[in-house]
Amino acid sequence: MKFKLNISRVISLITAVLFSISFQSCQTGEKSGGKDEGIIEFDTKAVDQTHPLSGLAPGSASLKYKKDKFIMEMSTMGMFNTSIIGDVKAKTMIQTVKFMDIKQYCIENEGEIKKENEEYKLVIEETKETKKLLGFKCFKLKVTMANDPTKTFDAYYTKDLGMENCNVLTSYAQVKGVLLDYRAKRMGMEMRFLAKSANNIEIPDNIFEVPAGMKMVSKLEMAKFFNDLQ
Repeated sequence: MKFKLNISRVISLITAVLFSISFQSCQTGEKSGGKDEGIIEFDTKAVDQTHPLSGLAPGSASLKYKKDKFIMEMSTMGMFNTSIIGDVKAKTMIQTVKFMDIKQYCIENEGEIKKENEEYKLVIEETKETKKLLGFKCFKLKVTMANDPTKTFDAYYTKDLGMENCNVLTSYAQVKGVLLDYRAKRMGMEMRFLAKSANNIEIPDNIFEVPAGMKMVSKLEMAKFFNDLQ
């Protein structure tokens, strides 16, 4: 009787391990990435639903990161596609747009990035409040719009994913960790990003390159493109 009980426990343990391996494989279908490498999926929406571009606001966004580089990809019904490619070391950001027969991109240098961040300047107050998001311990931020103190919101970030300096090119430069619930200005409108999944998977280096066949335009031309959509 004792022997049968031990066998039963062994079988149960093996079954649990196999289920765990199978579940993880179904979750990612990818190789595990190195440190500071992976993908975070976000639910997204326009903060102001009356904004002229709210109809083009994507319902989701995908952030792929690897060491000093990241790319945020967004799509609306597979027709309007845009991405932000950041290089923390080079201090540059690239915006790409694919819409109908338009395929273009522009490059922003450090000075242009700082100027744009000034237009969406935030006053950020760290708090000791925490909560769990996707199993990560997240710290609460109280955020106020610098140009309109009546507008406030909460944001959350985690230190569990490393990447202390991942926000240096954004309005959240002082935040030493990965934002999982926050607001940012994209496509000329304010949007909310709320993480819905995070996986440590291998990210190929070429994902951070501008796709072939895209035309380079100035930042002014890109801004005009978005203004003409309104």
